[in-house]
Amino acid sequence: MNVMQLELWQLITLLLGFFSAVGAFGKILLDQFEQRLNERFEGQEEARKEGQAHWDKKFEALERNGREEAGQWQRIERELLSLKADLPVQYVRREDYVRNQTVIEAKLDAVAVRIENIQLRSTQQ
Repeated sequence: MNVMQLELWQLITLLLGFFSAVGAFGKILLDQFEQRLNERFEGQEEARKEGQAHWDKKFEALERNGREEAGQWQRIERELLSLKADLPVQYVRREDYVRNQTVIEAKLDAVAVRIENIQLRSTQQ
């Protein structure tokens, strides 16, 4: 049987070489992770800038249209306020209609009772 014998300095050198290789592979692996993350973040940043540019264009168009339509909005607001002022004058609420109808029916019932009383008195005489 052949037994391999190592001296202490050879064992230390072998272990240092092994751990250096593991460390080097770990560093290479971490560098690749970092590179992929950087590429991913750059892609996201580019997409964010494109999205920001898109929304900036949309908001600029809305502001431009808003300034042009400001007169129209003021006109619509005036018409709406006028309509709100005219509504109570021109329209009757349901509760008001029901109350008025009840009063009219009560008066008609009272008139009908008086007519019946007059008819009864005329038949008795």
